[in-house]
Amino acid sequence: MNNEEKLDYKLIRSQLENGKVIPFLGAAASRISTPSPPTALKLAELLLEDTDFPKKESCDLATAAQYLKSVGGPGLLYDKLHGVFNTDYSVSSLHDYLAEVARNTPLLIITTNYDDLIERAFTEVEHDTVVHICNPKLGGKVFWATRRQDENGELSTSEPEIALPNKLYIDLSTTTVIYKMHGTVDRRKSERDQYVIAEDDYIDFLTRMTKNSAIPKIVQKDFSKRHFLFLGYSLRDWNFRVVLNRIKTDSKDYSQYESWAIQHQPSPAERRFWARRGVSVYDIDLNEFIENLMKAS
Repeated sequence: MNNEEKLDYKLIRSQLENGKVIPFLGAAASRISTPSPPTALKLAELLLEDTDFPKKESCDLATAAQYLKSVGGPGLLYDKLHGVFNTDYSVSSLHDYLAEVARNTPLLIITTNYDDLIERAFTEVEHDTVVHICNPKLGGKVFWATRRQDENGELSTSEPEIALPNKLYIDLSTTTVIYKMHGTVDRRKSERDQYVIAEDDYIDFLTRMTKNSAIPKIVQKDFSKRHFLFLGYSLRDWNFRVVLNRIKTDSKDYSQYESWAIQHQPSPAERRFWARRGVSVYDIDLNEFIENLMKAS
């Protein structure tokens, strides 16, 4: 049953603007403006261009990335990904709205997107960015960068430091944090690009999830104290299902706060999956959702 008429926009907006909601941004959240990053299917096709991978064989993004990584090396994979995401895609009304909220209220924003749309929207907002590092030699550490005003009142971003996920000293009551769970493009220095994208990347990340060493403690500690707002996710993405299961496991009081998922045309199976995890799913277009949210008062 379509239940978007029951969505309480005023409640969600007030909770978000009081810092009680964790926006969780998926791939579709980056595709609500034009031009936008490619879909997973299109990105898989781009990665397999100029290879002998059978054209008639269906292939998801993780498999395509794994194939290119195995035949061309991780350097070639990262070169291609940097070429795709080192682009001025359009910042959407969603990103702009979150930045406007963060001017007055510290937010914790989690995204699995590789693009830099959220950072670009936050250019005029002080914040910290935490990026999962994929390089196994760095043992599951993170890049941690801050954007702050200098003595002249100008905002600038620090050079990222490498830190242990559980050694981040950030006060979430005063600081907005953007946590890039699956890595990101770094348009200032391509050598810092990170992508959880190939099959072995997901295996490593999910292994760290089971050991409770992937998501920084500073991020996890508020999971049981806030609502989640899932934007742009499809539960056909199996790795996200594992992440969601882990969040549920790590948050014993998770069900005490209502959480919402905005997903266009979810299947009956996806509705049941969300419901079992204490998340109410609403079948509504993301652009329409943001428009209604901004009008709520």
